[in-house]
Amino acid sequence: MRHNPTIIDIARELGISKSTVSRALAGHEGVSQKTRKAVQDMAAAMRYKPNYMARNLTKSRTRTVGVVVPEFVNSFFPRIIIQIQNVFEQEGYRVLITQCDESWEVERRNLKLLEDNMVEGILISVAVKGKNTAYYEELVRKGIPLVFFNRTDSAIDASSVTIDDYKWAFFATEHLIYTRQRLGQAAPRVAHFRGPMNVDLSNARYRGYADAMAKHRLNTDPSLVVPARGFTKEEGFSQMSALIDRGFVPDALFCFNDQLAIGAMRSLLISGIRVPQQVSVMGFSESQSALVTVPALSSVAQPLEEIGKTAARLLLDKIENPDSKSVKKVLNASLNIRGSSDPDKSPLL
Repeated sequence: MRHNPTIIDIARELGISKSTVSRALAGHEGVSQKTRKAVQDMAAAMRYKPNYMARNLTKSRTRTVGVVVPEFVNSFFPRIIIQIQNVFEQEGYRVLITQCDESWEVERRNLKLLEDNMVEGILISVAVKGKNTAYYEELVRKGIPLVFFNRTDSAIDASSVTIDDYKWAFFATEHLIYTRQRLGQAAPRVAHFRGPMNVDLSNARYRGYADAMAKHRLNTDPSLVVPARGFTKEEGFSQMSALIDRGFVPDALFCFNDQLAIGAMRSLLISGIRVPQQVSVMGFSESQSALVTVPALSSVAQPLEEIGKTAARLLLDKIENPDSKSVKKVLNASLNIRGSSDPDKSPLL
């Protein structure tokens, strides 16, 4: 195995101490010009490369941060991670990225892996609320700052980057109500595919839906709210197919995320139910898939690039200023109306 030259090898060749070699390579003023040149020439001749990791460890710095996300199946988290990487790489940091497939046990193992690799901070979007709260607290006590994004744990005093999920769910539901009323349905039945209740933002989006329904004095029968067991297209397809089999087809559907909405649309179309003429469909999160469905999916667009950049900068600030206070950033979003919810937006009509 090839031996990578060290400052010890340089010192041995020149007959000087390794501390002198170290000071010469670092440009220390206490080393003569003659000695510095001899060290630099020998280092070049031996093709010496400094071990930056070892140097950082001596300063209690690894210049490495970690990222933990629930999944990579959709484009949502990768688009955020790209921005996180861009910010940290510009500052000379490495980024270790992990995903846990929506499992809190795997998330915990990922956090332990990052801790063992001596990361200086962690950016995390929580898989299951509450399951790893004690471990988050332990990491913070050990001096490893956390910044939450998208999915948070409110029990932890840490910075976070989110949108107002309640507000945008309210707006999305109102859009469906107004659209169906414009089409002649005074009291439309608006169903909601609700995300898992162990995720904070699932509950926020449900409350936005429920309050919009209450504002317009519409039926909020429990049968209109369908608890989804996951976040996938397959789950959306399965749940909508079950409703159709029972003979219940809502006038509109607001889904926790785009994947559920896309799966539900496929089930409706296979069953011969027209979208949006018979059923208006709205997603949430503005995945890239929303633009390629037929009709194109209406969705709440989150500022993914801004989420990534903001979260990264908050963590950088916490690393450089450990005593700084936590910051809660709530970013703006937008409602992108397309053909799945509004017939006027469908190019096929």
